[in-house]
Amino acid sequence: MTALPILYSFRRCPYAMRARMAVAVSGMPVELREVVLRDKPAEMLEASPKGTVPVLVLPDGRVLEESLDIMSWALSQCDPEGWLRHHDQNLVSASDGPFKQALDRYKYPHRYDLPDGTAHRDAALTHLGALNDSLSGAPYLGGAQPAFTDIALFPFVRQFAATDAEWFAALPLPALQGWLSALVGSDLFVSIMTRYPQWKSGDAPVHFP
Repeated sequence: MTALPILYSFRRCPYAMRARMAVAVSGMPVELREVVLRDKPAEMLEASPKGTVPVLVLPDGRVLEESLDIMSWALSQCDPEGWLRHHDQNLVSASDGPFKQALDRYKYPHRYDLPDGTAHRDAALTHLGALNDSLSGAPYLGGAQPAFTDIALFPFVRQFAATDAEWFAALPLPALQGWLSALVGSDLFVSIMTRYPQWKSGDAPVHFP
C-alpha cells in the first residue's frame, strides 16, 4: 500500500482547522495524527522542530509547516468546489497579521501584561466591519459558495466571536454573523471537528477524511 501523507493536527487550533477543512474538501487521503500540545510526539518534532501544528509530511519527505501551504497543496491535488478561484492574499495577510495579533491580545490579555483586551477587541472589530461590508453583496467572500479566503479567515473569526458570544451577537454585523453561522453549521466543519485520541507511536493509522 502506498504511504499516505501524515497530517499532525490539534482539534482546537484554528490553523489546523483550516488545513483540515481544505484536506477534507479536496478528498485527498492522509493519515491524521492528533497532537496534544503539551506532549508533542518526537516524530513531529523531528519533521518540524518549531513544534507547531499543522504539519504535513509528504511521502517524498517534503514537510509543509504552514497551514496555508497545506491548504494550497491539498487543493492543488483536487479542488472539486473551486476554492482556489478566490484566494485574496491581501485579505488573508491582514487576517493572519494585524487581526490575529489583536485577537490574541483581546482573548489572552494576561499573556501580554494587559489589564484587559478592550482596545485590541476594538482594533479587531475594525477588520470585522470591513469583512461585513465585503459580505453585504454575497453570502461568502468567494461569492455564492465558500472558497479559499473564507476558510482561511473563518476559524479566527469564530475564535473572536466565541470570546464573548453574547456581545458579538449584539453587534450590527448581520452579513458577517450570517457568514459565520453558515460556516460553523456546515457539514464540512462538523466533520473536521471529530474528536480523535492522542496519537502515540505504534497506533493504528487514522485515515482522514
